Amino acid sequence: MSLTVDEIERYKGQINLKKINIQGQLKLKKEKILIIGAGGIGSPCALFLARSGITNFGIVDFDKVAKSNLHRQVLFDQKDIGKHKAEVTKKKLKLINKKINIKIFKKKINAKNIKSIIKNYNYIIDGTDNFLSKLVINDECIKNKKKLFIGSVSKFDAHIFFFDFSKKSACLKCFMPKAPNISPSCQDEGILGTVTGSAGAIISNELIKNIAGIKSNLKNHILIINFETLNFRKVKINKSQKCKVHG
Repeated sequence: MSLTVDEIERYKGQINLKKINIQGQLKLKKEKILIIGAGGIGSPCALFLARSGITNFGIVDFDKVAKSNLHRQVLFDQKDIGKHKAEVTKKKLKLINKKINIKIFKKKINAKNIKSIIKNYNYIIDGTDNFLSKLVINDECIKNKKKLFIGSVSKFDAHIFFFDFSKKSACLKCFMPKAPNISPSCQDEGILGTVTGSAGAIISNELIKNIAGIKSNLKNHILIINFETLNFRKVKINKSQKCKVHG
């Protein structure tokens, strides 16, 4: 596989970066990405990654576009209300690059279906807004050595994780073994579209770096950003000997 003349022209801004170059761009073209949750975090990830040269996507979302989604889910507009998010995402990404390959899963992720859904993808982006779903995704990614980016947002805050599940890798359960008793959605607590968009941009940036072979300082860390105060904190997550998933 090689880059076409059209692709070299399209992505020359990235290719001119010495740490990306032709080889890095070719890696982006070959890679397979699964986005679980095509909402506030998943939709900007899909948008940025499609524009970066990723051509193989899976999109998982059972939900339909609602009017209340439009202020933060950047791929959707008024004409999309009532349509399946996965279908609309596929349509919008094809407008960016008609050569993109996209498989959609109009399903809610669970312990029974996740193995078959993630098996053909190397990188997983978890943009779900349900902590139990996040734990299911975490467990399956460990078992199958999938590289996992996790995004979570609420109010002015964004939490971003990256685990590659190498031998010394931590996981989400090392950080929080059990789901909280009460886990309100970002819709209930309130959220700015700029917070979800920024979280999606950071995840996309770190994923592109990882594919291209650029060191990520996010691995085995949580990045906590408060967009009200512009306070950024990066906290290391150590692999827990008590973690049942690693046992």
